[in-house]
Amino acid sequence: MNLNHHELGPKGTKAIAIALVSNTAITRLELEENWMMEEGILALMQMLHENYYIQELNVSNNHLDYAGAKIITDFLLENTSSLWSIQLAGNNFKDETAHMFYNAFVSNYRIKVLDLSHNAFSEKGGEQLGQMLVLNEGLQTLDLSWNQLHLRGAVSLCYGLRNNTTLKTLNVSWNGFGNEGAQALGDALRINSTLAYLDISNNHMNNEGANKVARGLELNENLKVLKMSQNSLTMEGALALTSSIKRNPKSRLEELNISNVLVTEGFVKQLEGLYHAHPELDVIYGEVVGTISKSVILSSPLKAIKAYVDKKNITVFDFFKEIDHLGTVKMPVGEFRKALTMQTKVPLNRIQIRELIKKLDPDQTGIVDYRVLQEPEYGISPNDRKGNNTTRKNEEEARNKEAYTKVL
Repeated sequence: MNLNHHELGPKGTKAIAIALVSNTAITRLELEENWMMEEGILALMQMLHENYYIQELNVSNNHLDYAGAKIITDFLLENTSSLWSIQLAGNNFKDETAHMFYNAFVSNYRIKVLDLSHNAFSEKGGEQLGQMLVLNEGLQTLDLSWNQLHLRGAVSLCYGLRNNTTLKTLNVSWNGFGNEGAQALGDALRINSTLAYLDISNNHMNNEGANKVARGLELNENLKVLKMSQNSLTMEGALALTSSIKRNPKSRLEELNISNVLVTEGFVKQLEGLYHAHPELDVIYGEVVGTISKSVILSSPLKAIKAYVDKKNITVFDFFKEIDHLGTVKMPVGEFRKALTMQTKVPLNRIQIRELIKKLDPDQTGIVDYRVLQEPEYGISPNDRKGNNTTRKNEEEARNKEAYTKVL
């Protein structure tokens, strides 16, 4: 149920809450930016005492302030609802509320996704939230971007990461960690064995900070995505990061985003060697200096694949099944990139592969689902349409049978 940006106010929110007390169909409730304030969030929490069907709740940007934080954390302390995801971004939560979240999440093991971005936590609040990570045994995704955690908050959070065994996704972009915070992050990455996604974009780090993060990457065996764009890195920092991956044969990194860093042609050539050792990796960098800036026109990757399959009298879907060594229609992004890089039937460059991944994983779930390529627009080649191809007939019969089963 999506009622984002509807200006419900406290009374409108209360009316919605009353209607949902006995509802058993809605599992996700979106109420962002509705000026619900203290009265509205109280009504929602009272409703959730009775409704055990709602699992995801978005109440971001609702002027909840201190009183709202108290109501929410008191409810979460009970640890009895079916909620596993709660978005609380932009609610003017300050350091005075951090101990409430600490108390709630030290004991709450049901919430898996917590969004506290765009609030007003500073170093003191960051210390509390970091201590919470040490003891929490439920969170898998935590978004603290666009706060003001700075050095002390960074150090505390990273200490939490050294001890936490459940968190997989952490976004701490726009928090002013600086190079000292980068040191704490590097130390945490050497030890942490669960974090797979880390966003530290725009954190006032320079090449010194990149070198400190790189030392962590040399030993890390689990991180898959590292976003470091909008930091003050140059080629020196970029080389430190990529060299650390090269020195780590057990690295599982699939994406390194340093998209604002200007690189040289020599750096690009060095990446080819890195890609050979880590074909699942994609390094996203800025422009290449010393070359004429111009838009590069590339053929659509799907068109290139379609041209190949038409010649072979097979379908696009068949092509992907052939390179899918996992034997499924869903592949982790890294495995998918690796498969496309290593196949030789249709030469594709990194930019084309990146475009294809965006198309097949538009929500950035980390999983490519190529079942969409069974659709008619991708499927049967022109040669198939002309003849009475037995394979085509069998495939059509299978699709018809599947459609018929769905109708039943």
